Amino acid sequence: MKNNEHGNRRYMPGLDGLRTLAVFAVIAYHLDLRWATGGLLGVGAFFVLSGYLITDLLVEERQRNNRIDLKMFWIRRARRLLPAMLFMMLVVVAVLSITDSGRLASIKGDLLSALTYSSNWYLIFHDVSYFESFGPPSPIGHLWSLAVEEQFYLLWPLLLTGILMLVPSRGKVAMIILAGAALSFASMAILYEPGSDPSRVYYGTDTRAFGLLIGAALAIVWPSGKLAGAFSRKGALIIDSLGAAGLACTVYMLAATGEYDESLYKGGMVVLSVAVAFVIAAVASPYSLIGKLLGCKPLRWLGVRSYGIYLWHYPVIVMTGPAVPTGEPDAVRALLQVAASVALAAFSYKYVEEPIRRGRWKPWKAILRKKDRLGSGRLRLLRQRSTKMLTVSLIVMICISCTNGNNGHPSVSADSGKQPAVSDDSSASPEASGPVDVPDTTNPTVPAFPAPSAAQAEPAPSPKPSPSKDSPGPSPTAKPVVKPPKPMPDSSDSKPSPGAEKPVEGAGGITAIGDSVLLDAEPYLKKLVQGILIDGKVGRQMSKAQEVVDGLLAEKKLGNLVIIELGTNGSFTAKQMNKLIDTIGKDRRIVLVNTRVPRKWQDTVNSALSKAAAEHDNVTLIDWYAFSADKAEWFAKDGVHLKLKGAEAYAKLVADSLPN
Repeated sequence: MKNNEHGNRRYMPGLDGLRTLAVFAVIAYHLDLRWATGGLLGVGAFFVLSGYLITDLLVEERQRNNRIDLKMFWIRRARRLLPAMLFMMLVVVAVLSITDSGRLASIKGDLLSALTYSSNWYLIFHDVSYFESFGPPSPIGHLWSLAVEEQFYLLWPLLLTGILMLVPSRGKVAMIILAGAALSFASMAILYEPGSDPSRVYYGTDTRAFGLLIGAALAIVWPSGKLAGAFSRKGALIIDSLGAAGLACTVYMLAATGEYDESLYKGGMVVLSVAVAFVIAAVASPYSLIGKLLGCKPLRWLGVRSYGIYLWHYPVIVMTGPAVPTGEPDAVRALLQVAASVALAAFSYKYVEEPIRRGRWKPWKAILRKKDRLGSGRLRLLRQRSTKMLTVSLIVMICISCTNGNNGHPSVSADSGKQPAVSDDSSASPEASGPVDVPDTTNPTVPAFPAPSAAQAEPAPSPKPSPSKDSPGPSPTAKPVVKPPKPMPDSSDSKPSPGAEKPVEGAGGITAIGDSVLLDAEPYLKKLVQGILIDGKVGRQMSKAQEVVDGLLAEKKLGNLVIIELGTNGSFTAKQMNKLIDTIGKDRRIVLVNTRVPRKWQDTVNSALSKAAAEHDNVTLIDWYAFSADKAEWFAKDGVHLKLKGAEAYAKLVADSLPN
């Protein structure tokens, strides 16, 4: 086997293959591919890998030299990680300066925190969600994971040195490390709030350290330098079997889980980390079949460049994609984005990372000083190739960025807030709008999730069931129905025309609880539903509806018919939904309105609402998602908030669907 730059350390090509699997899982997740809903776990795989390799390196150095040279360790880490990141950030700033200079101000905090490897805590303290945000994200928002690793690289050598000095037994050292991992996981489980945004526990160094520490514990009991001897056939079979099981578990979780699965934060990520540790143990063993499979040449080539691919993929996706993804992922664009990410990573690896890492700076110094007399042909060729590759990459990114619709929209970062205001005509009065063409139907009822027709987009498929008992399962065939809407009257006059339908009278009172979408439709709902009480708030989550209902009940203001329009801003659990329905009571009618939000949680939310309506006799579902299909003109640029015509259509649908 090949050795790397650290003495006689073994090169384990299978680990590069595992890196490839992890980085492309993350890319698939950021491309919103439906078969990779758990792709965010690829970051967890990287944590376990880093914990193993760094600890293995430190322990081996201590055994060889009877000490760990901390200064040289940190210098090597800096030379390995900083140049590629700085180069990527330089290109991002250059492209934004040319294509959308206004966005630079909105990401200045992201840039500064990235340079200090504190991105994760910056995002936590500024309440920037990884999962629930509107508008184009920051192109360097993914650097939070590098901050976690760099903080580990800074502190772990000091802690490990102390542990090894005090505890000579490998077994006891591993147990101490695993105890630390248990504390980290306990922090995640305690801080996680079901049904709320999990960004705090996802970002935190304290809540994510268990992955790094599980890898570190493996390095103590399974050091690569001690595995060079031959294994018995039975031993090799056992190791490969464990590795295969770990790989199968990892792939399954990448495909079958999601960011809102409660089980992920109650032990699922630990399971993933242990599964990855099994794969590493098998790959680190000589003659491993799993190692040979993952160490094949294509996977190895990509894995060697996986750090650069990770660095580049997110800015490429953000800066060459639509400002707000309101439809299905474009396959051609996705392939081009992946190709551009790999090409930029390959360029960075060859011309930035490796020369600096290996100390081969002379060609670059000559280029920068334009002193190419020494074999001018070779240096000229190097300069021409590097210039062409970088120029082409920049031109491609700039051209696509100029036409992707991002211009004029601030990045969602800690400086700009999570939800940019919609600046269109939706602030005008309801009376100012013209008639709205609302689809009519002759069917006596419209099912909650109607079968798609040629004129209607197919509803988003329901997500796979969560392992958690509180998480919503697949959307069943819904029992509740909504009445078909009647043609919308001309709303150009605030007074109803003689032929217009009369407002719905709220028998016993009607209460509507919702978020900003409900606020968009409020003027029209008050016009169409007599006496309706509307309680809407921007950014409201379903988890906050309970306290709203409790307050209205205490004040005796909750109507006999309650409309719930929530889910736009994130998911929730079945437990929260059922508790809310039980609190409202069986003596009241409840109307749930599902959501159209081009975000990862849309299908989970709609599935949960459909399931809740099917399980309770007093609950009805209004299918706004299906009703608004192919009606892009109803929506603001974020694909969620409503323009005047959309707000009017929404109110009309709700009013016509209320139970008699």
